[in-house]
Amino acid sequence: MRKVILLILFISAVLFFLFPKPANGWGFFGHKKINRMAVFCLPSEMMGFYKKHIEFITEHAVDPDKRRYAVQDEAARHYIDIDHYGPRAFDSLPQYWNKALAKYSEDTLKAYGIVPWYIDRMMYKLTEAFKKENTDLILRYSADIGHYIADAHVPLHTTQNYNGQLSNQKGIHAFWESRIPELNAEEYDYFVGQASYIESPVKRVWEIIKESHSAVDSVLGFEKELNSTFPQDKKYSYETRGTTTLKNYSREYTLEYDKMIEGQVERRMRAAILTVSSAWYTCWINAGKPDLNKITDKDAADSLNLVLKREEEQQQKLKVMKGHEDE
Repeated sequence: MRKVILLILFISAVLFFLFPKPANGWGFFGHKKINRMAVFCLPSEMMGFYKKHIEFITEHAVDPDKRRYAVQDEAARHYIDIDHYGPRAFDSLPQYWNKALAKYSEDTLKAYGIVPWYIDRMMYKLTEAFKKENTDLILRYSADIGHYIADAHVPLHTTQNYNGQLSNQKGIHAFWESRIPELNAEEYDYFVGQASYIESPVKRVWEIIKESHSAVDSVLGFEKELNSTFPQDKKYSYETRGTTTLKNYSREYTLEYDKMIEGQVERRMRAAILTVSSAWYTCWINAGKPDLNKITDKDAADSLNLVLKREEEQQQKLKVMKGHEDE
């Protein structure tokens, strides 16, 4: 028993250092919503397949966040601290992985996030899955790629000050991407148009990162401004969820902040939905437009479900040992 306890403590310590930075983006609700609504942007040739599997695409949109407890390099796939590379990073940081690797060490790139390069890799994998008409891989890669693209649309996933810890605004990460959608999501307009072909996925991903990073100043600046004028005794509220009472940003504070940033969260979510759908569509086009009607009736294989079940069990065990991370 003593050996088991020591092993658990060792694993917990290792995981703490492997995952010092929160990987969550949009919260579980947001990621599921983005993947789900992306299905409805697809052309008719793809719609039947994706609608049949929409529950899988929706539920497994959060798998990458769950894997951060079990996969060593997972956390780095959700963000990029572009400001680490200097004020002219978008000009100096290579857009292609091999060129970036030639300029910086792999350890450096992973330390400051690899989301743009990983999205490119996932699009290659999804394209190959379409070519092989492999239902299991199409479903898994589609769900995963939706997650990473959605994360790239979050401003705070592009900065070293990802949780306001450098500007005395700790907690703003979950505030922006979880609390605001939690209160406003029912009012959002999720019909964003039809998916379109992405001529250069690499360039498009970097455009998204640039758009997200350009919003960092407003995300932090407006919250700091609101905090300086808002009554401090009304900034937070206590909410009961199940048997737990949680301290959270109050509804009044949240809605006032959302008003100040002029619906920025909704705009980024809408952009993420359309990009996710367009990425699926682009991979399908690049694979030669395989006839998805031939595999529409195929369910996810038992082998895939078994793998996912085992992964889930492993993740839950590691999560219990590590404890919950603060956002």
